[in-house]
Amino acid sequence: MEAKTLIAKRVAQEMVDGDLVNLGIGLPTLVTNYLPDGVRVFFQSENGLIGMQALPEKAAAFEDLTDAGGTPASFIPGAAAFDSVASFGFIRGGHLDVTVLGGLQVDEGGQLANWMVPGKMVPGMGGAMDLVTGAKKVIVAMTHTAKGSPKIIKKCNLPLTSVRRVDLIVTEMAVIEPSDAGLVLKELAPGVSLDEVKAATEAELLVPDDLKEMALAA
Repeated sequence: MEAKTLIAKRVAQEMVDGDLVNLGIGLPTLVTNYLPDGVRVFFQSENGLIGMQALPEKAAAFEDLTDAGGTPASFIPGAAAFDSVASFGFIRGGHLDVTVLGGLQVDEGGQLANWMVPGKMVPGMGGAMDLVTGAKKVIVAMTHTAKGSPKIIKKCNLPLTSVRRVDLIVTEMAVIEPSDAGLVLKELAPGVSLDEVKAATEAELLVPDDLKEMALAA
């Protein structure tokens, strides 16, 4: 299974029926394709939309209505579009149940860096800082390494997105839960060994006795 698909499938299992959920640009948007049966959530985009859904076909997209990355989107009946001021009112007011964001680095303290690489031109941080600070649950969905280098490290050396600790990290190798004690390794991806995860991780991992294998829907 492709890494991004595996990550999206596992993240989708964290969704609870009725949740208001924000999906970041890129990999997180794939979560819409893998919601468990019977689970209906309301996807929000910080540019001013609630009620996005996965695109079954290109013809279903509305060119004038896009997600935060500018990609044409499709919507459920009753979806709402509003200005970005109202949108950030939802986010900063603590009304989002979950946000799923990509990551460049996460450190042993569970802090996320995902908005800027020094020396590279970026358009801005978008809503990342508000989302990590304001959402009730923050899930980082990212590949475990970048060009062979660990992304889960001892201390972030890129600018932090927020001082808040994220709630869950999901990669193609593992599920990791930041805690007061450190990074707890909760699950291994199918076919991935504990030694492989440790070798791909710079940060120290706490390994519980009840370490599980990811259960992924077909």
